[in-house]
Order: sequence, then C-alpha cells, then structure tokens
Amino acid sequence: MKILPTRLASAFLPLTLLAAALAMQPAAMAKTDRLIIENGDNALSSEQARQDKEQWDDTRMLRKKVNSRVEKQFDKSDRAFDTRDACEQSYNVNAYWEANTLRCLDRRTGRPVAP
Repeated sequence: MKILPTRLASAFLPLTLLAAALAMQPAAMAKTDRLIIENGDNALSSEQARQDKEQWDDTRMLRKKVNSRVEKQFDKSDRAFDTRDACEQSYNVNAYWEANTLRCLDRRTGRPVAP
C-alpha cells in the first residue's frame, strides 16, 4: 500500500513543478513595446525639442550676421553717395570723386580731401 502513494507523489511532482513554472512565467515576461508618458513629456520629445532649439539658435545667429553685413554694406554705399554729392558740390576745384575707392581726392596730391 505504501507503494501507491509514493508512485502518485512521484507522478504528480513533475506536473506540479511544471504548473508552477507556467504560472510564474507571465510575471517574469514584461511587455516592452509600451511607452509610458508622464505629464505629456518624455526623454525623446525633450531631446527633439533641445535639438530644434539649438538649430533655431544657429540659424538665428546666421541670419543676424547676414543682416548686419547687408546693413553695413548699405551704410557704406549711403555714406559714399552723400560724400560724392559733397565732393562734386565742393568749392575746391582740385577735388574729384574716385569711384573705385569711394573717396574724394585732391588732383594735385592724390590725398583724401574733406569736401
């Protein structure tokens, strides 16, 4: 009679271990295809925002450089236009306008003249 309970125990032992292993398996396997967002923000969106801000700052700096260069060029040509008018209307007969250098020069010496 003692043989029957030991055989039953030896037969049910692997089945109980298998059932326990199957019961524990779903707890050990977690789903990793989900993205948890807290407060509508995550590391990916904040990194994207940082990169966008950096690119915006770089393009803003370049636009500022281009605009200042254009403004400087405009100021130079505007001053040259005013200086040319003053040179041509000057009472100094030896003063002439040099278009290449954008200066008012003296015919005798070649030095700049204040019109």
